[in-house]
Amino acid sequence: MNSLEEGLDLKLDFQKIKKVIECGEDLIPVVVQDFHSKQVLVVAYVNQLALDYTLQNQVASFWSTSRNELWVKGATSGEFLKLIEVQVNCEQNSLLYLVEITAQGACHTKEENGQPRLSCYYRKIKDKERLEFI
Repeated sequence: MNSLEEGLDLKLDFQKIKKVIECGEDLIPVVVQDFHSKQVLVVAYVNQLALDYTLQNQVASFWSTSRNELWVKGATSGEFLKLIEVQVNCEQNSLLYLVEITAQGACHTKEENGQPRLSCYYRKIKDKERLEFI
């Protein structure tokens, strides 16, 4: 069991932005939201390559800051996110992808039954040091 992804101890990664900077790519954050339910599915990063791929192929794609490569969501899992619309914020430094889930879910983690979780936001803060599943 991966304690970070499946555990209930609060272990926020306040170093994430530093890691993003260190990957050496010019990136902006993208919030991915289900077009129908409006549920936030994931927050990721895109560079020009990932955005171009997304727009050309109509499937949500990102820049993996951990692997330092193009990440086409669903390429290995089959859990593609069909692009409906891309919105740009007022300062043009973040994006909102509105998507349709084409399979079971959007998260790379799995429910106990082995199915992908619908969203990467499946826990909430219970108290100062603990989480609970939603």
